[in-house]
Amino acid sequence: MAAMIKTLCAAILMAACSMSAPATTSGERCTAATAPPPKSAPPTSVNTLRQAYFCVLDNYYSGPVMEPKALLKSAFAAYTQDLMRRDADRADLRLPELTGNRATDWAAFAKVLGAGDVSALRAAITAMVAGLHDNHARWVRPTPSSDGGPTGTGIVGISARQGQQLDPAAKPPLFITSVLPGSPAAKAGIRPGDIIVKANGVPAFIGTTVNQSIVQAFATNPVKLTLRRPTTGRTRTIDLREGPITRRPPAVTSKTLPGGAVYVQLPGFFDGAADQVIAKLQGKPKAVVLDLRGNGGGSPREVTRLLGAFAHGKVTSYFCPLKGDCVPNRTDDTVALLGSRLIVLTDRGCASACEDFSAAVKDNNLGTLIGTRTAGAVSGPAEGYLLNDGSILLLPKVRHLGPARETIDTIGVPVDHYAPMTALDLATERDPGVAKALTLL
Repeated sequence: MAAMIKTLCAAILMAACSMSAPATTSGERCTAATAPPPKSAPPTSVNTLRQAYFCVLDNYYSGPVMEPKALLKSAFAAYTQDLMRRDADRADLRLPELTGNRATDWAAFAKVLGAGDVSALRAAITAMVAGLHDNHARWVRPTPSSDGGPTGTGIVGISARQGQQLDPAAKPPLFITSVLPGSPAAKAGIRPGDIIVKANGVPAFIGTTVNQSIVQAFATNPVKLTLRRPTTGRTRTIDLREGPITRRPPAVTSKTLPGGAVYVQLPGFFDGAADQVIAKLQGKPKAVVLDLRGNGGGSPREVTRLLGAFAHGKVTSYFCPLKGDCVPNRTDDTVALLGSRLIVLTDRGCASACEDFSAAVKDNNLGTLIGTRTAGAVSGPAEGYLLNDGSILLLPKVRHLGPARETIDTIGVPVDHYAPMTALDLATERDPGVAKALTLL
Protein backbone atom coordinates (compact mmCIF):
# COMPACT_ATOMS: atom_id res chain seq x y z
CA MET A 1 0.00 0.00 0.00
CA ALA A 2 2.77 2.48 0.90
CA ALA A 3 4.57 1.71 -2.36
CA MET A 4 1.39 2.31 -4.33
CA ILE A 5 0.89 5.71 -2.67
CA LYS A 6 4.50 6.67 -3.45
CA THR A 7 4.00 5.66 -7.07
CA LEU A 8 0.84 7.73 -7.33
CA CYS A 9 2.53 10.81 -5.89
CA ALA A 10 5.52 10.39 -8.20
CA ALA A 11 3.22 10.23 -11.21
CA ILE A 12 1.41 13.40 -10.15
CA LEU A 13 4.72 15.14 -9.53
CA MET A 14 6.10 14.29 -12.98
CA ALA A 15 2.86 15.41 -14.62
CA ALA A 16 3.04 18.73 -12.81
CA CYS A 17 6.71 19.46 -13.56
CA SER A 18 8.49 19.88 -16.85
CA MET A 19 12.22 19.38 -17.30
CA SER A 20 12.91 22.66 -19.03
CA ALA A 21 14.19 24.90 -16.25
CA PRO A 22 15.63 24.72 -12.72
CA ALA A 23 13.32 24.83 -9.74
CA THR A 24 13.72 27.90 -7.55
CA THR A 25 11.79 29.52 -4.74
CA SER A 26 11.83 32.77 -2.85
CA GLY A 27 11.55 33.22 0.89
CA GLU A 28 8.09 34.79 0.73
CA ARG A 29 6.04 32.78 -1.75
CA CYS A 30 6.00 29.40 -3.44
CA THR A 31 7.03 29.35 -7.08
CA ALA A 32 6.02 27.22 -10.03
CA ALA A 33 7.90 23.92 -10.05
CA THR A 34 9.42 23.68 -13.51
CA ALA A 35 11.82 20.80 -12.79
CA PRO A 36 12.44 18.21 -10.07
CA PRO A 37 13.33 19.78 -6.69
CA PRO A 38 16.98 20.11 -5.60
CA LYS A 39 18.62 17.04 -4.08
CA SER A 40 19.49 18.93 -0.90
CA ALA A 41 17.34 21.51 0.83
CA PRO A 42 16.93 22.97 4.33
CA PRO A 43 14.50 21.24 6.73
CA THR A 44 10.84 22.14 6.93
CA SER A 45 10.45 25.41 8.85
CA VAL A 46 7.80 27.89 9.89
CA ASN A 47 8.62 29.72 6.67
CA THR A 48 7.74 26.54 4.74
CA LEU A 49 4.35 26.48 6.42
CA ARG A 50 3.91 30.16 5.55
CA GLN A 51 4.69 29.43 1.91
CA ALA A 52 2.17 26.58 1.85
CA TYR A 53 -0.52 28.75 3.47
CA PHE A 54 -0.17 31.62 1.01
CA CYS A 55 0.35 29.22 -1.90
CA VAL A 56 -3.08 27.67 -1.30
CA LEU A 57 -4.75 31.07 -1.00
CA ASP A 58 -3.01 32.41 -4.11
CA ASN A 59 -3.08 29.41 -6.43
CA TYR A 60 -5.74 26.85 -5.46
CA TYR A 61 -8.95 26.78 -7.50
CA SER A 62 -11.06 28.35 -4.73
CA GLY A 63 -8.15 29.93 -2.82
CA PRO A 64 -9.17 33.55 -3.50
CA VAL A 65 -12.54 33.02 -1.78
CA MET A 66 -11.38 30.64 0.96
CA GLU A 67 -11.62 31.44 4.65
CA PRO A 68 -7.99 31.77 5.83
CA LYS A 69 -9.02 30.98 9.40
CA ALA A 70 -10.09 27.47 8.38
CA LEU A 71 -6.66 26.70 6.92
CA LEU A 72 -4.85 27.88 10.03
CA LYS A 73 -7.22 26.06 12.35
CA SER A 74 -6.59 22.76 10.53
CA ALA A 75 -2.86 23.38 10.60
CA PHE A 76 -2.81 24.24 14.31
CA ALA A 77 -4.89 21.22 15.29
CA ALA A 78 -2.52 18.86 13.46
CA TYR A 79 0.54 20.67 14.86
CA THR A 80 -0.55 20.21 18.47
CA GLN A 81 -1.72 16.63 17.90
CA ASP A 82 1.70 15.69 16.51
CA LEU A 83 3.36 17.18 19.60
CA MET A 84 0.99 15.29 21.88
CA ARG A 85 1.79 11.97 20.20
CA ARG A 86 5.45 12.56 21.00
CA ASP A 87 4.85 13.86 24.56
CA ALA A 88 6.19 17.25 23.45
CA ASP A 89 3.14 19.48 23.91
CA ARG A 90 3.73 23.07 25.07
CA ALA A 91 1.74 24.87 27.76
CA ASP A 92 1.84 28.15 25.80
CA LEU A 93 0.42 26.75 22.55
CA ARG A 94 -3.02 28.27 22.03
CA LEU A 95 -4.61 29.25 18.76
CA PRO A 96 -4.57 33.06 18.63
CA GLU A 97 -7.60 35.18 17.79
CA LEU A 98 -8.07 35.12 14.03
CA THR A 99 -9.74 37.98 12.17
CA GLY A 100 -10.07 36.65 8.63
CA ASN A 101 -7.31 38.89 7.31
CA ARG A 102 -4.84 36.42 5.90
CA ALA A 103 -1.68 38.47 6.52
CA THR A 104 -2.65 39.57 10.04
CA ASP A 105 -3.76 36.08 11.00
CA TRP A 106 -0.53 34.54 9.74
CA ALA A 107 1.56 36.98 11.77
CA ALA A 108 -0.35 36.08 14.96
CA PHE A 109 -0.16 32.36 14.12
CA ALA A 110 3.60 32.44 13.46
CA LYS A 111 4.26 34.33 16.68
CA VAL A 112 2.66 31.52 18.68
CA LEU A 113 4.65 28.82 16.88
CA GLY A 114 8.01 30.46 17.49
CA ALA A 115 10.88 28.49 15.98
CA GLY A 116 8.57 25.57 15.26
CA ASP A 117 8.97 21.81 15.44
CA VAL A 118 9.91 20.08 12.16
CA SER A 119 7.70 17.01 12.61
CA ALA A 120 4.72 19.05 13.78
CA LEU A 121 5.16 21.56 10.94
CA ARG A 122 5.01 18.73 8.42
CA ALA A 123 1.86 17.43 10.06
CA ALA A 124 0.39 20.94 9.84
CA ILE A 125 1.06 21.24 6.10
CA THR A 126 -0.35 17.77 5.48
CA ALA A 127 -3.53 18.65 7.37
CA MET A 128 -3.88 22.01 5.61
CA VAL A 129 -3.85 20.30 2.22
CA ALA A 130 -6.07 17.43 3.37
CA GLY A 131 -8.58 20.02 4.57
CA LEU A 132 -9.17 21.05 0.96
CA HIS A 133 -10.88 17.66 0.41
CA ASP A 134 -9.51 17.59 -3.13
CA ASN A 135 -8.21 14.33 -4.59
CA HIS A 136 -5.72 16.17 -6.81
CA ALA A 137 -4.28 18.39 -4.08
CA ARG A 138 -1.12 16.87 -2.61
CA TRP A 139 1.92 17.79 -0.56
CA VAL A 140 4.81 15.68 -1.80
CA ARG A 141 8.17 15.38 -0.10
CA PRO A 142 10.44 13.59 -2.57
CA THR A 143 12.75 11.10 -0.93
CA PRO A 144 16.09 10.14 -2.48
CA SER A 145 16.25 6.66 -3.95
CA SER A 146 18.40 4.19 -2.07
CA ASP A 147 21.76 3.20 -3.55
CA GLY A 148 20.62 -0.41 -3.69
CA GLY A 149 17.67 0.35 -5.97
CA PRO A 150 13.92 0.32 -5.26
CA THR A 151 12.51 -1.78 -2.43
CA GLY A 152 9.04 -2.86 -1.42
CA THR A 153 6.85 -5.88 -0.80
CA GLY A 154 5.92 -6.26 -4.46
CA ILE A 155 2.18 -6.02 -3.83
CA VAL A 156 1.35 -3.28 -6.32
CA GLY A 157 -2.39 -3.65 -6.67
CA ILE A 158 -5.30 -4.31 -4.35
CA SER A 159 -9.02 -4.12 -4.94
CA ALA A 160 -10.83 -1.12 -3.47
CA ARG A 161 -7.75 1.07 -3.90
CA GLN A 162 -8.76 4.69 -4.45
CA GLY A 163 -5.77 7.01 -4.34
CA GLN A 164 -4.39 7.24 -0.80
CA GLN A 165 -7.39 5.52 0.75
CA LEU A 166 -9.75 2.64 0.13
CA ASP A 167 -12.99 3.05 -1.76
CA PRO A 168 -15.76 3.72 0.79
CA ALA A 169 -18.20 2.03 -1.62
CA ALA A 170 -16.15 -1.19 -1.68
CA LYS A 171 -17.80 -4.49 -0.80
CA PRO A 172 -16.03 -7.45 0.83
CA PRO A 173 -13.61 -9.02 0.25
CA LEU A 174 -10.41 -6.99 -0.14
CA PHE A 175 -8.03 -8.86 -2.41
CA ILE A 176 -4.66 -8.55 -4.14
CA THR A 177 -4.83 -7.72 -7.84
CA SER A 178 -1.16 -7.48 -8.87
CA VAL A 179 2.18 -8.83 -7.63
CA LEU A 180 5.59 -7.99 -9.10
CA PRO A 181 7.49 -11.05 -10.36
CA GLY A 182 10.54 -11.94 -8.25
CA SER A 183 9.44 -9.65 -5.40
CA PRO A 184 9.24 -10.63 -1.71
CA ALA A 185 5.48 -11.13 -2.11
CA ALA A 186 5.94 -13.39 -5.13
CA LYS A 187 8.63 -15.42 -3.33
CA ALA A 188 6.25 -15.82 -0.37
CA GLY A 189 3.70 -17.41 -2.70
CA ILE A 190 1.28 -14.46 -2.73
CA ARG A 191 -0.83 -14.39 -5.88
CA PRO A 192 -3.46 -12.17 -7.50
CA GLY A 193 -6.84 -13.07 -6.06
CA ASP A 194 -5.54 -13.78 -2.55
CA ILE A 195 -7.98 -12.26 -0.08
CA ILE A 196 -6.60 -9.92 2.60
CA VAL A 197 -8.32 -10.88 5.84
CA LYS A 198 -6.10 -8.82 8.17
CA ALA A 199 -2.93 -6.73 8.14
CA ASN A 200 -1.11 -6.60 11.49
CA GLY A 201 -4.31 -7.85 13.06
CA VAL A 202 -6.40 -5.04 11.55
CA PRO A 203 -9.42 -6.48 9.72
CA ALA A 204 -10.00 -5.42 6.11
CA PHE A 205 -13.71 -4.90 6.72
CA ILE A 206 -15.81 -4.08 9.74
CA GLY A 207 -19.07 -5.74 8.84
CA THR A 208 -19.58 -4.65 5.24
CA THR A 209 -17.67 -1.37 5.58
CA VAL A 210 -14.07 -1.18 4.39
CA ASN A 211 -11.64 -0.42 7.22
CA GLN A 212 -9.51 2.59 6.26
CA SER A 213 -7.14 1.82 9.17
CA ILE A 214 -5.69 -1.08 7.24
CA VAL A 215 -3.88 1.44 5.00
CA GLN A 216 -1.59 2.42 7.90
CA ALA A 217 -1.14 -1.22 8.89
CA PHE A 218 -0.02 -2.04 5.36
CA ALA A 219 2.65 0.66 5.53
CA THR A 220 4.67 -1.06 8.27
CA ASN A 221 7.77 -3.13 7.58
CA PRO A 222 7.43 -6.01 8.09
CA VAL A 223 3.68 -6.43 7.81
CA LYS A 224 1.86 -9.53 9.09
CA LEU A 225 -0.73 -10.51 6.48
CA THR A 226 -3.53 -12.98 7.03
CA LEU A 227 -4.54 -14.20 3.56
CA ARG A 228 -7.18 -16.59 2.26
CA ARG A 229 -6.93 -18.29 -1.13
CA PRO A 230 -10.34 -18.25 -2.85
CA THR A 231 -9.76 -21.47 -4.82
CA THR A 232 -9.07 -23.59 -1.74
CA GLY A 233 -10.39 -21.59 1.22
CA ARG A 234 -7.02 -22.06 2.93
CA THR A 235 -6.00 -19.26 5.34
CA ARG A 236 -2.38 -18.54 6.25
CA THR A 237 -0.37 -15.78 7.96
CA ILE A 238 2.79 -14.36 6.40
CA ASP A 239 5.36 -11.96 7.87
CA LEU A 240 6.15 -9.99 4.72
CA ARG A 241 9.28 -7.83 4.71
CA GLU A 242 10.29 -5.33 2.04
CA GLY A 243 13.13 -6.26 -0.28
CA PRO A 244 14.52 -5.45 -3.73
CA ILE A 245 11.90 -5.09 -6.46
CA THR A 246 12.11 -4.50 -10.19
CA ARG A 247 9.68 -2.06 -11.75
CA ARG A 248 9.37 -1.90 -15.50
CA PRO A 249 8.36 1.35 -17.24
CA PRO A 250 4.64 1.44 -18.08
CA ALA A 251 3.90 0.06 -21.52
CA VAL A 252 0.93 -0.76 -23.70
CA THR A 253 0.29 -4.46 -24.39
CA SER A 254 -2.10 -6.09 -26.83
CA LYS A 255 -3.44 -9.39 -28.15
CA THR A 256 -5.99 -10.58 -30.66
CA LEU A 257 -9.27 -11.91 -29.25
CA PRO A 258 -11.46 -14.63 -30.76
CA GLY A 259 -13.29 -13.11 -33.70
CA GLY A 260 -10.48 -10.71 -34.59
CA ALA A 261 -11.03 -7.87 -32.11
CA VAL A 262 -7.82 -6.41 -30.66
CA TYR A 263 -7.51 -6.20 -26.88
CA VAL A 264 -5.24 -3.36 -25.68
CA GLN A 265 -4.26 -2.82 -22.06
CA LEU A 266 -3.33 0.78 -21.21
CA PRO A 267 -1.92 1.09 -17.64
CA GLY A 268 -1.77 4.91 -17.62
CA PHE A 269 -1.94 8.03 -19.78
CA PHE A 270 1.82 8.55 -19.61
CA ASP A 271 3.73 10.55 -22.22
CA GLY A 272 3.53 8.72 -25.53
CA ALA A 273 0.75 6.37 -24.38
CA ALA A 274 -1.69 7.39 -27.12
CA ASP A 275 0.82 6.73 -29.87
CA GLN A 276 1.67 3.35 -28.34
CA VAL A 277 -2.01 2.37 -28.45
CA ILE A 278 -2.45 3.65 -32.00
CA ALA A 279 0.64 1.70 -33.10
CA LYS A 280 -1.01 -1.49 -31.83
CA LEU A 281 -4.03 -0.75 -34.02
CA GLN A 282 -2.38 0.00 -37.34
CA GLY A 283 -4.23 -2.92 -38.91
CA LYS A 284 -7.46 -0.97 -38.26
CA PRO A 285 -9.38 -3.83 -36.62
CA LYS A 286 -13.17 -3.78 -36.74
CA ALA A 287 -13.29 -3.69 -32.93
CA VAL A 288 -11.01 -2.59 -30.10
CA VAL A 289 -11.37 -3.64 -26.45
CA LEU A 290 -9.43 -0.98 -24.51
CA ASP A 291 -8.69 -2.09 -20.95
CA LEU A 292 -8.41 0.92 -18.61
CA ARG A 293 -8.91 -0.98 -15.37
CA GLY A 294 -6.41 0.22 -12.77
CA ASN A 295 -5.41 3.15 -14.98
CA GLY A 296 -4.67 5.93 -12.50
CA GLY A 297 -4.58 8.72 -15.08
CA GLY A 298 -1.85 10.97 -16.40
CA SER A 299 -1.72 13.58 -19.13
CA PRO A 300 -4.91 15.23 -20.49
CA ARG A 301 -3.02 15.70 -23.78
CA GLU A 302 -2.74 11.94 -24.18
CA VAL A 303 -6.48 11.64 -23.63
CA THR A 304 -7.42 14.04 -26.42
CA ARG A 305 -4.86 12.46 -28.75
CA LEU A 306 -6.15 8.92 -28.23
CA LEU A 307 -9.77 10.05 -28.58
CA GLY A 308 -8.77 11.60 -31.91
CA ALA A 309 -8.23 8.08 -33.27
CA PHE A 310 -11.94 7.32 -32.72
CA ALA A 311 -13.67 10.64 -33.47
CA HIS A 312 -13.00 14.16 -34.72
CA GLY A 313 -14.62 17.47 -33.83
CA LYS A 314 -15.79 16.39 -30.38
CA VAL A 315 -15.59 18.20 -27.04
CA THR A 316 -13.94 15.79 -24.61
CA SER A 317 -14.24 17.80 -21.36
CA TYR A 318 -14.22 21.29 -19.89
CA PHE A 319 -11.73 23.03 -17.58
CA CYS A 320 -13.56 25.66 -15.54
CA PRO A 321 -11.93 28.47 -13.53
CA LEU A 322 -13.50 29.86 -10.37
CA LYS A 323 -14.72 32.86 -12.36
CA GLY A 324 -15.15 33.19 -16.09
CA ASP A 325 -16.00 30.84 -18.92
CA CYS A 326 -15.15 27.15 -19.04
CA VAL A 327 -12.56 26.18 -21.65
CA PRO A 328 -13.48 23.18 -23.84
CA ASN A 329 -10.96 20.42 -24.57
CA ARG A 330 -11.34 18.78 -27.97
CA THR A 331 -10.24 15.67 -29.83
CA ASP A 332 -6.88 15.88 -31.54
CA ASP A 333 -8.04 15.88 -35.14
CA THR A 334 -4.49 15.54 -36.49
CA VAL A 335 -4.73 11.85 -35.60
CA ALA A 336 -6.00 9.58 -38.40
CA LEU A 337 -9.33 7.92 -37.68
CA LEU A 338 -9.20 4.16 -37.16
CA GLY A 339 -12.84 3.48 -37.92
CA SER A 340 -12.90 0.78 -35.24
CA ARG A 341 -15.74 -0.02 -32.87
CA LEU A 342 -14.66 0.78 -29.30
CA ILE A 343 -15.35 -1.06 -26.08
CA VAL A 344 -13.75 0.29 -22.88
CA LEU A 345 -13.20 -1.72 -19.68
CA THR A 346 -13.24 0.37 -16.48
CA ASP A 347 -13.21 -0.15 -12.72
CA ARG A 348 -12.82 1.86 -9.52
CA GLY A 349 -9.10 2.07 -10.20
CA CYS A 350 -9.78 4.13 -13.33
CA ALA A 351 -9.13 7.67 -12.10
CA SER A 352 -8.36 11.20 -13.26
CA ALA A 353 -7.38 11.24 -16.96
CA CYS A 354 -8.82 7.73 -17.27
CA GLU A 355 -12.20 9.11 -16.23
CA ASP A 356 -11.72 12.03 -18.60
CA PHE A 357 -11.38 9.50 -21.44
CA SER A 358 -14.25 7.30 -20.24
CA ALA A 359 -16.69 10.19 -19.92
CA ALA A 360 -15.78 11.44 -23.39
CA VAL A 361 -16.49 7.98 -24.83
CA LYS A 362 -19.83 7.72 -23.03
CA ASP A 363 -21.11 11.27 -23.60
CA ASN A 364 -20.11 11.36 -27.28
CA ASN A 365 -21.44 7.84 -27.97
CA LEU A 366 -18.03 6.68 -29.14
CA GLY A 367 -18.26 3.22 -27.59
CA THR A 368 -19.52 0.97 -24.81
CA LEU A 369 -18.27 0.92 -21.20
CA ILE A 370 -18.02 -2.40 -19.35
CA GLY A 371 -16.93 -3.12 -15.77
CA THR A 372 -17.75 -0.87 -12.84
CA ARG A 373 -18.19 2.84 -12.22
CA THR A 374 -14.89 4.76 -12.24
CA ALA A 375 -13.19 6.23 -9.16
CA GLY A 376 -14.65 9.74 -9.13
CA ALA A 377 -11.20 11.28 -8.64
CA VAL A 378 -10.95 13.95 -11.32
CA SER A 379 -11.23 17.35 -9.62
CA GLY A 380 -8.88 19.03 -12.08
CA PRO A 381 -5.27 18.85 -13.33
CA ALA A 382 -2.75 19.84 -10.66
CA GLU A 383 0.09 22.31 -11.04
CA GLY A 384 3.23 22.01 -8.94
CA TYR A 385 4.63 24.68 -6.61
CA LEU A 386 8.01 24.44 -4.94
CA LEU A 387 8.46 25.19 -1.23
CA ASN A 388 11.76 26.13 0.38
CA ASP A 389 12.37 22.69 1.92
CA GLY A 390 12.37 21.05 -1.52
CA SER A 391 8.82 19.75 -1.20
CA ILE A 392 6.14 20.21 -3.84
CA LEU A 393 2.60 21.46 -3.34
CA LEU A 394 0.24 20.20 -6.04
CA LEU A 395 -2.87 22.30 -6.50
CA PRO A 396 -5.60 22.32 -9.19
CA LYS A 397 -6.38 25.76 -10.64
CA VAL A 398 -9.50 24.65 -12.54
CA ARG A 399 -12.37 22.24 -12.14
CA HIS A 400 -12.99 19.37 -14.56
CA LEU A 401 -16.42 18.79 -16.09
CA GLY A 402 -17.46 16.11 -18.58
CA PRO A 403 -18.51 16.82 -22.17
CA ALA A 404 -22.12 17.27 -21.02
CA ARG A 405 -20.82 19.70 -18.37
CA GLU A 406 -21.54 17.10 -15.71
CA THR A 407 -19.49 16.75 -12.54
CA ILE A 408 -17.56 13.47 -12.49
CA ASP A 409 -15.40 14.19 -9.45
CA THR A 410 -16.54 12.18 -6.37
CA ILE A 411 -19.18 10.47 -8.56
CA GLY A 412 -17.39 8.62 -11.34
CA VAL A 413 -18.52 7.51 -14.80
CA PRO A 414 -21.18 4.76 -14.84
CA VAL A 415 -20.79 1.76 -17.14
CA ASP A 416 -23.24 0.41 -19.68
CA HIS A 417 -22.68 -3.20 -18.59
CA TYR A 418 -21.76 -4.18 -15.03
CA ALA A 419 -18.98 -6.80 -14.93
CA PRO A 420 -16.84 -6.60 -11.77
CA MET A 421 -13.66 -8.61 -11.31
CA THR A 422 -13.77 -10.90 -8.26
CA ALA A 423 -11.02 -12.55 -6.23
CA LEU A 424 -12.00 -15.93 -7.65
CA ASP A 425 -11.88 -14.54 -11.19
CA LEU A 426 -8.30 -13.40 -10.65
CA ALA A 427 -7.26 -16.62 -8.97
CA THR A 428 -8.65 -18.70 -11.84
CA GLU A 429 -7.58 -16.26 -14.58
CA ARG A 430 -11.11 -15.52 -15.70
CA ASP A 431 -12.00 -12.07 -17.03
CA PRO A 432 -15.70 -11.15 -16.84
CA GLY A 433 -15.08 -7.82 -18.61
CA VAL A 434 -13.54 -9.40 -21.67
CA ALA A 435 -16.15 -12.16 -21.62
CA LYS A 436 -18.93 -9.57 -21.70
CA ALA A 437 -17.17 -7.66 -24.48
CA LEU A 438 -17.02 -10.80 -26.62
CA THR A 439 -20.79 -11.24 -26.30
CA LEU A 440 -21.29 -7.74 -27.72
CA LEU A 441 -18.98 -8.09 -30.71
